[in-house]
Amino acid sequence: MSSSSDDISDAKFLTVAEVAAMMRVSKMTVYRLVHSGELPAVRVGRSFRVREHDAHEYLKNSFYDVG
Repeated sequence: MSSSSDDISDAKFLTVAEVAAMMRVSKMTVYRLVHSGELPAVRVGRSFRVREHDAHEYLKNSFYDVG
């Protein structure tokens, strides 16, 4: 069965533009992340939506310690 992290009934979805603004990158960068599978997304018609949780998880897992 699905876990609570897979429950989308109360998930907030963001547009590619909103994710790009949040990450301070271009929309093309977000599209590349989605198409490569690095950032999960759902297709709605001809556009994509990204769960807010998934965008935050991607950023959290992308931190890089220098030193």
